[in-house]
Amino acid sequence: TTLPRNSPLGYYHSHYCFHGYHSPHVLYCYFHLECHSLSFLNIYVLYVVYIYIYIYIYIYIYIQHIIHICSEMTMSGTPGGSNSTGHGGSGNHGNSSGSGNNQEDCFVEVWSKNMEEEFARVRQVVQKYPYVSMDTEFPGVVARPVGDFRCSADYQYQLVQCNVNLLRLIQLGLTFHDGCGNKPPGPSTFQFNFKFSLGEDMYAQDSIDMLHQAGIQFKRHEDEGISVDDFAELLISSGLVLCEDVTWIAFASGYDFGYLLRLLTNEKLPDEESDFFELLSCYFPKIYDVKYLMKSCKNLKGGLQEVADQLKLERVGVQHQAGSDSFITGSSFFKIKEEFFDNQIDDEKYCGNLYGLGNTYPTNGNGFNVMETSQ
Repeated sequence: TTLPRNSPLGYYHSHYCFHGYHSPHVLYCYFHLECHSLSFLNIYVLYVVYIYIYIYIYIYIYIQHIIHICSEMTMSGTPGGSNSTGHGGSGNHGNSSGSGNNQEDCFVEVWSKNMEEEFARVRQVVQKYPYVSMDTEFPGVVARPVGDFRCSADYQYQLVQCNVNLLRLIQLGLTFHDGCGNKPPGPSTFQFNFKFSLGEDMYAQDSIDMLHQAGIQFKRHEDEGISVDDFAELLISSGLVLCEDVTWIAFASGYDFGYLLRLLTNEKLPDEESDFFELLSCYFPKIYDVKYLMKSCKNLKGGLQEVADQLKLERVGVQHQAGSDSFITGSSFFKIKEEFFDNQIDDEKYCGNLYGLGNTYPTNGNGFNVMETSQ
């Protein structure tokens, strides 16, 4: 609006407005220059207006200063500029290559909302850190096969097959290493949390109780869990599977790889164990099972945590969560490789064998094998 030059506001507008900036000091001088021609009421109103404008400008400058400080703090934050407890809810990013790391430094929680973002990170990490230690959490064993079996090996595979075909995966943990066991800077362990409902899905109560105690958030799994179909699509294209350059590491891993094959093929596990191993060698060409390696390690025995204790390894995270178990599985593998195999493992003897399947299991008094899992 054009103001008359002979009016007080018009005079101020034409003389003291420079590039859109109204100086409160100039405004103050103007009021003193013009007040002699104004009534007392007009002077009072102008002073009130002046005070409000003066306060407004200083508040505006203060807010801009705060915004600038916050912006600098964000830019100088953690690598990737984000908080890994999330990427919308995942653990904090940091350097996990040294000792004494904590869960905030190297763990990432992956849910449906940040799965694509974290898979993009995984595709980058695996190129330089192609040794992948793995663990799963699943809802236990709910069924046992009945009938006549050709041998105890046939029984064991049928036990894995029927339970994997009936149940749903709850968690998958992946931890990345290079050939010397070093982990990448920033996040090295990714814990994928799948959709699972205690109201709709089958489970063994003792396993669910154990996972509850380990801190598994079943309500969040139901609301925010990852669809196995969406996960399989990204896993196929991630460079983790169908690739001879990637080495998979697990502990007593019959169930672990059974669930992954079920997920990747979107079909039930084959009836014959030989067909299972054929699929396994296709999707996972190079596998080391730590429990199988232990057959050649004198005085090394027991479950995953017992082995870690014997090797004097420090766990990161909570036992019976897939991310933490995958972390300690990888650490155990590289310690065993160094101490018991002089960093040279005979692939022909050990690669591709899963403890508990094939001819690699112990038997109980009835002639049936007793299969251990990392759970």
